[in-house]
Amino acid sequence: MDLPSLAVILQAALSPNPDERKAAEQSLIQYAPQHLVRLLQIIVDNNCDLAVRQVASIHFKNFVAKNWSPHDPDEQHKISQGDKDMVRNHILGFVVQVPPLLRVQLGECLKTMIHADYPEQWPHLLDWVKHNLQDQQVYGALFVLRILSRKYEFKSDDERTPVSHIVEETFPHLLNIFNKLVQIVNPSLEVADLIKLICKIFWSSIYLEIPKQLIDPNVFTAWMILFLNVLERAVPVEGQPVDPDLRKSWGWWKVKKWTVHILNRLYTRFGDLKLQTPENKAFAQMFLNNFAGKILECHLNLLNVIRVGGYLPERVTNLILQYLSNSVSKNNMYSLLQPRLDVLLFEIIFPLMCFNDNDQKLWEEDPHEYVRKGYDIIEDLYSPRTAAIDFVSELVRKRGKENLHKFIQFIVEIFRRYDESAMEYKPCRQKDGALLAIGALCDKLKQTEPYKSELERMLVQHVFPEFSSPVGHLRAKAAWVAGQYAHIKFSDPNNFRKALQSVVAGLRDLELPVRVDSVFALRSFVEACKDLNEIRPILPQLLDEFFKLMNEVENEDLVFTLETVVDKFGEEMAPYALGLCQNLAAAFWRCMNTAEADVDIDDPGALAAVGCLRAIGTILESVSRLPHLFIQVEPTLLPIMCRMLTSDGQEVYEEVLEIVSYMTFFSPTISLDMWSLWPLMIEALTEWAVDFFPNILVPMDNYISRGTAHFLSCKEPDYQQSLWNLLSSIMADKNLEDNDIQPAPKLIQVVFQNCRGQVDHWVEPYLRITVERLHRTEKSYLKCLLLQVIADALYYNAALTLSMLHKLGVTAEVFSLWLQMLQQKKKSGLLANFKREHDKKVCCLGLTSLLALPADQLSGDALPPVFRATLDLLVAYKDQVAKAAKEEEAEAEDDMDGFQTDDDDDDGEMGLVADDLDEADSTRLQKLTAQAKAFRDDDDDDSDDSDDDYSEDEELQSPIDEVDPFVFFVDAVKVVQVSDPLRFQNLTQSLDLSYQALAHGVAQHAEQRRAEIEKEKLEKASPVAAS
Repeated sequence: MDLPSLAVILQAALSPNPDERKAAEQSLIQYAPQHLVRLLQIIVDNNCDLAVRQVASIHFKNFVAKNWSPHDPDEQHKISQGDKDMVRNHILGFVVQVPPLLRVQLGECLKTMIHADYPEQWPHLLDWVKHNLQDQQVYGALFVLRILSRKYEFKSDDERTPVSHIVEETFPHLLNIFNKLVQIVNPSLEVADLIKLICKIFWSSIYLEIPKQLIDPNVFTAWMILFLNVLERAVPVEGQPVDPDLRKSWGWWKVKKWTVHILNRLYTRFGDLKLQTPENKAFAQMFLNNFAGKILECHLNLLNVIRVGGYLPERVTNLILQYLSNSVSKNNMYSLLQPRLDVLLFEIIFPLMCFNDNDQKLWEEDPHEYVRKGYDIIEDLYSPRTAAIDFVSELVRKRGKENLHKFIQFIVEIFRRYDESAMEYKPCRQKDGALLAIGALCDKLKQTEPYKSELERMLVQHVFPEFSSPVGHLRAKAAWVAGQYAHIKFSDPNNFRKALQSVVAGLRDLELPVRVDSVFALRSFVEACKDLNEIRPILPQLLDEFFKLMNEVENEDLVFTLETVVDKFGEEMAPYALGLCQNLAAAFWRCMNTAEADVDIDDPGALAAVGCLRAIGTILESVSRLPHLFIQVEPTLLPIMCRMLTSDGQEVYEEVLEIVSYMTFFSPTISLDMWSLWPLMIEALTEWAVDFFPNILVPMDNYISRGTAHFLSCKEPDYQQSLWNLLSSIMADKNLEDNDIQPAPKLIQVVFQNCRGQVDHWVEPYLRITVERLHRTEKSYLKCLLLQVIADALYYNAALTLSMLHKLGVTAEVFSLWLQMLQQKKKSGLLANFKREHDKKVCCLGLTSLLALPADQLSGDALPPVFRATLDLLVAYKDQVAKAAKEEEAEAEDDMDGFQTDDDDDDGEMGLVADDLDEADSTRLQKLTAQAKAFRDDDDDDSDDSDDDYSEDEELQSPIDEVDPFVFFVDAVKVVQVSDPLRFQNLTQSLDLSYQALAHGVAQHAEQRRAEIEKEKLEKASPVAAS
C-alpha cells in the first residue's frame, strides 16, 4: 500500500460512519512490507492532518506492541528484519520532532522495542543517546534514556548488568546538563521538563541498587548538591495554574515531587546502618553524616509553607511526612526534629488531620466520591492526612514518653473548647481532627494508663454526643471512632448498648457518608457483642438497610460487615439466606457492570464484586446443615457460576469456585444444571486456569464422589473422557513444574476410590501416564502422590493393576522405588515420605491388596518385603493417629476452658444430644473447607525441622474412610492362611522376631478396632431406632 492510499484509509478510520470505520480498521491490520515505515512517515509529516497522524501513531503503537516481539515463538513474524532496522534507525530522531500528543505513542513503541532489542539487537542505541546528550537533541536523548533506564528499574542481580554501562556512559553528561540547568536564572517550563527527565532517569537507576559509579563520594556528593538545590529553591510563582488539578501536575511541582521521591528512596535504603550489607555500610554512613539531616531541614522548611497558608501539592506533603515518620526512631534525626516538633505537630500535622474545605465541597457536591476516597487504599498511599496520622502514630509508638501526654492534652483542650463554645462558634473541623486522632491511636490508648481507664468516659463525654450532631461529618466520625473502641470492656453495659443503637440509627442517616461509616463501625460492634439479643430483634431491618446501601454505593466494607453478621448468627440466617443471596447476586452484577465500564484496575466496583461472592460463600457455609436451602438458591447463583467460570471471571475465580464447591457438596443431589459447569472448568483448566487447579479440584472431587452414577453413565457429554483428556494432557506437559500438576494424581485417586469395580478400562491409561510422569519427577512429594495412584489402583483391583504394570514393564522399578521411599526416615525417626495419615493409609491398602493375590501373580520372593513394609506402615499410621487424637483432646479441653455461650439459659444436655444426632453433618463443613487446603502444594520439605506430618488433608472425605487398615490387613492375611497354608508358613518363618512381634501386635489391635467399629455402629443405629 502506497503512502497516499494509507493516508486515505487512516482518514476513513475517523469517519462517523461505523461501516466505513470498520472497513478502514480491517484494512489497517492487513500487514504488508513497509507498512510500519509508511505509518512512521505519516506520523512525522507536518503537512498531514493531526487527527490522521494521531490515528497512525495509535495503530503504529498497537502493531508494534503485538508484533515486534510475538509472545508465541512459533507465531509467524509479521515485521521483516529490514523494516525493523528502518524503524530503529529513524524513530529516535522523530521522537523530538512530533508534537507531545504523538510523542506519547512513539514513547510506548520505543518501550516495546527497547525491552525486546536492547542491547543485543540494538547495540548502537546508547551511542545515539550519548552523542545527543552533547548535541542539540538533549530532550530526545533524555526521553529515550528515561525509557531505557526504566527497563532495568525493577531488575536485580544479573539482569541489572547493563545498568552499570549505561550509567558509566551517560551520567557524567547528565550531571553536566543538570548543573547547567540549575544555574539558569528565571528558568522556563522547558527547563523543568528536562530536570524532571533527569530525575526520573536517576530514580530508575538507583531504585533497587546504587550503581557502583555513584558509590564514589565525590560523584554522589555532586548529585546530592544539585538535588538539595532543587529541593530548597522556591517554585516559580509566575505561570502556576489556578486549577488545583493542573497545578499539582505543573512542571516545577513535578520536579519537586521527583526530587523528594529520590531523597526518600535513598533514605529508606541507607537511613538505617543496621540493615546495610558490609559493602554498603561506608556509603550509608556517608549519606547519613552528610545529607540525611540536611534533607530533613529542607523538608521541614517546605512543610512550613502549609503553616503560613501557602501551597504544597498533596503528594509532596505525603512524601515529606513519610521521611519524617522514618526519622522518629533514629536518635540523631529525632534530635534534629525535636526543636521544631511542637510547631510541626500542632500547627502543621494536626491541621492536616482536620476536615477541610475540599472535604466539605466533596461531601456536598459528590458524596459518593467522598465515600470512595475515604475507603480507597490507593488514595491512602498518597494522602497527606494518612501520612499525618502515620507520623503521629509512629511518634507515640517510638517516642511516647515525651509526646503522648502532650498530644492527648492538646486533643483534650480541643474537646474542652468545643464543649464550651456556642453552637455557631464550635470548632467542628478541629473536633473532627481530634476524633480522627483518638480513633487512629486506639491501639496505643487501649494499652496505656491512665488513658486505658478513661476510654469509656471519653467516649460518653466526647464521642457519643456527636451521634446527634447537626454537622454530618461529626456524626460520621463519631460512628467511626465508636467502632474503633467497640471491643473495650464497658463497665456500664448500657454505654455499649447506646453506642450500638446509635450506630444502627446511623444506617438510616440522610447523609450517605454517615450511613457508610456506620456500617463500617457496626462490624466491630457485631464482633464485640456478647449478647446477640441486642441485635437479633432488629436483624431484618439491618439487612434491609444493608441492601439499600449496597444499591446506592459499591463498597467492599459493606460486604465485610454483612459477612460478619452472617458469621455471627450462623444458622439463624436461614430464613434470610435466599433473600441475602438474591440481593448479593444483584449487587454483584451491578459491580461487574461498573467494573467493565471502568477499566481502572483499582475500581471499587471490582473489589466490591469479590466481596459479594465472598459473602455468598459465607452464607452458604452458615446454612450448610440445611440442604434444602441450596436447592432454593441454585437458580440465583447459577448464572454467576456459568459466566464467571469462563475467562470473564478470572478476577473472581477463587471465590466462584468456592461457591461451586459448597453447591456440589451440601445440595441433596447435584442437579443437571450444576453438571453443566463441569465442561466450563475443564475448558478453563485446558486454556488458562492451571494456576487454579487446586481450587478446581475441590468441586471436581465433589462431582465424582457425590454424583458417581451420573459421572459413570453420562455419555453426552462424556465426563470420563473429558477428565482423561485433561489429566493426560497435564501429566504429559513438560512445561509444567512438579508443583503445578500435583492435583492431577489426586484426581486420579478420587476416580479409583469412588468408582471401584466400574472403570477397569481406565486402569491401564491412568497407570501409563502416572508411570511416565514418575520417570521425570524430581520432587519427592509428587513421587509420593504418583505412587499413591498405583496404591489406589492396587486397592481398586490388585490383579488387574499388577498385570498392567507387568505389561508396561515397570513392576520391579515401581516397587523398588516405593519400598525405598517407605524406608527413608528423618532424624526424628518419622517417615521422610508419605507424611500424612491419608498417605500411609492409601499405601497400606494398596500393599495389603497384594498379599491376598495367589502365588502365580505375586511371587514368594516378593511377599516378605511387601509384608514387612505394610507392618512398618501400620505401626507408623497407628502412632500418628494416636498422636493426632491426643492433640485433638488437648485442644478440646482448651476450648472448654474458655467456653462461654451467648445464652446461659440453654439446656446443655439437650444441646449435647442435638450435636450427637448431627455429628455426621457437623463434620461435613469442616471437611469441605479443608479440601481447598488439602489439594494445595504440601511442599517438598526434606528438612528435619518441618513439622508437616499432619495436614488439613486429613479432613478429606473418601470411601476409604470406612475401611480400617488393620482389619483389612488381618483379613487379607487370613485369606492367605486359609487358601495357601504352606505359603503362609514360609512367610511367617521368613520374619525375624521383631516383625513377628509387630505382626502379633497388629493382629491384636485389629481385633480391638473390629470391636470398636461394631460398637460405633450400634451407637449410631440406636437413636435412629428410637426415633
